Amino acid sequence: MSAIKTMKLYQHVERIYRELGELGKNADDPLTVEELSAFDQLHYHGTQALDIAMAMVGVEGEPRWLEIGSGLGGPARYLAAYSDARVTALELQADQHEIATSLTARCGLADRVEHVRGDILDFERPEGSYDAILSWLSLYHIKYRPLLLERCRQLLAPGGRFYTEDLTARRDIDEAHMQELERDLYAITLRRIDQYRQDLENAGFVVETCQSMSSSWAEFVRVRLAKFRADRARHLRVHGEAAVNAMTDFYSAVNRHFQAGRLGGLRLCAVKPGD
Repeated sequence: MSAIKTMKLYQHVERIYRELGELGKNADDPLTVEELSAFDQLHYHGTQALDIAMAMVGVEGEPRWLEIGSGLGGPARYLAAYSDARVTALELQADQHEIATSLTARCGLADRVEHVRGDILDFERPEGSYDAILSWLSLYHIKYRPLLLERCRQLLAPGGRFYTEDLTARRDIDEAHMQELERDLYAITLRRIDQYRQDLENAGFVVETCQSMSSSWAEFVRVRLAKFRADRARHLRVHGEAAVNAMTDFYSAVNRHFQAGRLGGLRLCAVKPGD
């Protein structure tokens, strides 16, 4: 098992097929983005967060967007379906990439969403290939922050936007709790919000929006855990004990770190200055 799979959200990813089975969908049935949206958004506040991102990065013309850490492909499909953008969905994990590719084809969006399995740190496209780079709860997995941001700056066209919703540290975290966070959330780089903003500015971006999401997300994860526990009997019937226990452990760990004041989050939009 690769290290990222210690994060239990990334285990039992076939559970999305079980949810589709509950809707009466067979393995090859066509799907809609709307049918999938309840199951394929692995970030906070679902498609509402995607609507906010589209408003911030702009949707004029036929923009070229890159999503880093695209997971099961939910955000990429939604962005392509509700704008004129063509989206490159970059995902490191093979199982999520394969499921995402299949679901996108079943939604009839294979001509609008290009799924690529790979690592942003060695992702090869010409400079200026994208009008926006977007990410939800993925960049904190990446160790080499200066290299990451330099690669993003290179891939963006002048005037292109960098948008992320990402996890942050709310205060300094001791080594023992950092080990827990790495195990529970594969948290490799947790920056405070002020540090995160400075990282972007040091990389040559102009930060337009930098908003704390810590309180909103703390409430979101609290409610999510409570609802999942309340619906345990249903989840056991659909997914089985191993998957339900894994998700309960994950939701509990995230909630614990948020409520303890260690974990927070931000919404940030920055622009690459024009030439």
